[in-house]
Amino acid sequence: MKTSLDCIPCFIRQALDVARMVTADITVHEWIVRDVLRWTSEMNLEQTPPLLGQRIHRRLREITGVEDPYRIAKNHHNSMALNLLPELKAEIDAVSDPLMMAVRLAIAGNIIDMGVNGNFAETDLRHSIDQTLAEPFSGDQDGFRQAVAKARNILYLADNAGEIVFDRLLIEQLSPERVTLVVRGAPVINDATMVDARLLRLHEIVEVIDNGSDAPGTILDDCSHDFNRRFAEADLVFAKGQGNFETLSNENRTIYFLFKAKCPVIASHVGLPVGTHVLAQSPL
Repeated sequence: MKTSLDCIPCFIRQALDVARMVTADITVHEWIVRDVLRWTSEMNLEQTPPLLGQRIHRRLREITGVEDPYRIAKNHHNSMALNLLPELKAEIDAVSDPLMMAVRLAIAGNIIDMGVNGNFAETDLRHSIDQTLAEPFSGDQDGFRQAVAKARNILYLADNAGEIVFDRLLIEQLSPERVTLVVRGAPVINDATMVDARLLRLHEIVEVIDNGSDAPGTILDDCSHDFNRRFAEADLVFAKGQGNFETLSNENRTIYFLFKAKCPVIASHVGLPVGTHVLAQSPL
């Protein structure tokens, strides 16, 4: 998926968010934003948004000297989601179709995305949960069930910290012994890394690996050999979030994308309103 001109303001806002996280000095804020503006002006918009985002956030880490500027926010999101876990499990236990309820909740958790909303708050998460419980979502549920029933080796590509608590609910319904959970290989925005998976003890219920990349998506050429081998061997791939959709939607294999369409660019691409909870199968 190519980068839209509408992605550019989002990149600049992310730069300002990072600047404000690392210092209160407005002069430094301006310098960082101007630096990123120069970088952005020279980028090739034929490339995917996560590839450009990867380069921007590498530059931000370089000029700020902070390896994981979103760490405090990620810790907060992990705790916020973990506190909701008993309530979420009760929602699943109360329905006749726990698999699809777990899918709904996993998609609801995708609202925890500071790449789109730097001011994300717990009220946003509550609203997303309420929405997924009350409204239908877009996707072929019967086809999804059939694919899950046949799969023996599921590769589950995670997106954000905090959100992976919601992913746990779905992994438990899929049977953890046939699932491998994949996180980012290094910090970028508020995407989940091995640090988050271990803090939330996910490695105790499912195999967890990282993809070897610091992109806010899954750029196969940038991922490790081990990840690419597992990607090729998996019977079924689940890809959470917009970044994974942006980088994998053109892959010629069956992938189920689970995400909340949080921006007009993605919503337009899938032909659905902003805010829709999406279960989409590739090839699109």
